[in-house]
Amino acid sequence: MLPITLAHIADATSGRISEVSESIEVTGISYDSRKVHPGDLFVALRGDEGRDGHDHAHEAIASGASAVLASRSLGLPSVLVEDPLTALGVLARAHVEELPDLTTIAVTGSSGKTSTKDLIAQILEPAGPTVATEGSFNNEIGLPLTALETDAETRYLVAEMGARGQGHITYLTEITPPTVGVVLNVGTAHMGEFGGPELTAKAKGELVAALPSAAEGGVAVLNADDPRVAAMADRTKARIITFGTAQGADVRAVDIGLDAQGRASFTLRTRAGDCMVGLQVVGEHQVPNALAAAAAAGAVGMDVLQVGEMLSTATPVSEGRMRVVERGDGLLVVNDAYNANTDSTSAALRALAHLGRGRAGRTIALLGEMRELGDGSMEEHRKIGVLAAVLGIDTVTVVGTAEARALAEGYGPDALVLSDKDAAREWLGGQRFASGDVLLVKGAHSSRLGELADALTVG
Repeated sequence: MLPITLAHIADATSGRISEVSESIEVTGISYDSRKVHPGDLFVALRGDEGRDGHDHAHEAIASGASAVLASRSLGLPSVLVEDPLTALGVLARAHVEELPDLTTIAVTGSSGKTSTKDLIAQILEPAGPTVATEGSFNNEIGLPLTALETDAETRYLVAEMGARGQGHITYLTEITPPTVGVVLNVGTAHMGEFGGPELTAKAKGELVAALPSAAEGGVAVLNADDPRVAAMADRTKARIITFGTAQGADVRAVDIGLDAQGRASFTLRTRAGDCMVGLQVVGEHQVPNALAAAAAAGAVGMDVLQVGEMLSTATPVSEGRMRVVERGDGLLVVNDAYNANTDSTSAALRALAHLGRGRAGRTIALLGEMRELGDGSMEEHRKIGVLAAVLGIDTVTVVGTAEARALAEGYGPDALVLSDKDAAREWLGGQRFASGDVLLVKGAHSSRLGELADALTVG
């Protein structure tokens, strides 16, 4: 972001400057007092379990913050507002409105958002300076912070938009109004919070409902292979571009193949022409993500050959998403432990099975429990265990309690259930991995199994 004065911030947020000159400039934004940089505006947010950023404001100023965005007087250089979180969103909206050459591409869906966002950002590099959401920081905090990283040179903002209920995506689109909206799928993620697939579809469809009309340049990129997503065409006046393997999709993949490393290749077929694509990301489930990314890039005018070229060089960016590392001893570690639901875990197990077919060792799955699946959670876990058995995964170890036991029951008597991450660490330490073995680590973010995957590949 460009340096902005406290006067500008106060004007945008209807705030009041306290204890400091209005001409003071800020050059960045932070909400974690441990990560403040000199010149930052520290946003004093309230968190869970009584945590309150106001209690750490003095630390932030001592670390070099220029001022605090706060809801009460602290005796510190501040911009005082009614609610710092709301004010952060308002400030971000005011900022992007000052960038007339900026195009926002928003991505949502039950799974694949982060991978698709990363692909889009890499494809767009030749088309102009691009800013994208870091990792999966896709909520009411992460989105405005990402938006505030843009400046006058930025041409594209690729904004991942997550939701845990109705109205969440609508709120995010009010912070960074999108021109292009991509909806990937309606699956099992957060099913317990949404209350079922139809309500999930309703929430995800808020993105396309917020798009400008086709006459105003709005484009909705919809998955033709997902009926609930395809039906969202009725919720928008934007131009529709469909993607998928369906015969009538505008952007299709044909002749899909997988190499020994589990990377897909296919012919990218579009209304503007065809080209060959060889993905560098692992798993056949990345194909629809790549198609969505290609459709979004085409929507902003990129040539199909350039899109294919960039897709074929794009690599994993965000942590914990199908990151594959081969150790010196020949163990292949697949870290897909950032999050887990039925769809993503099924895809990861299929990728594990495929990788195992090209190697001489065992296929091993270390699985944490999946979260937020609602009343059907036990059955969803059992289905994953059954799938692992059908795929012929050699070893299944599950971390957790009741749902972990349900997954193990689905797999069969040879599955092992461990209580927690520490028990999993001890189990890993006792394993004698052989050259050619493939280990998948997958689970809900709260299980923190990704830390174990990282430890296996560091040093």
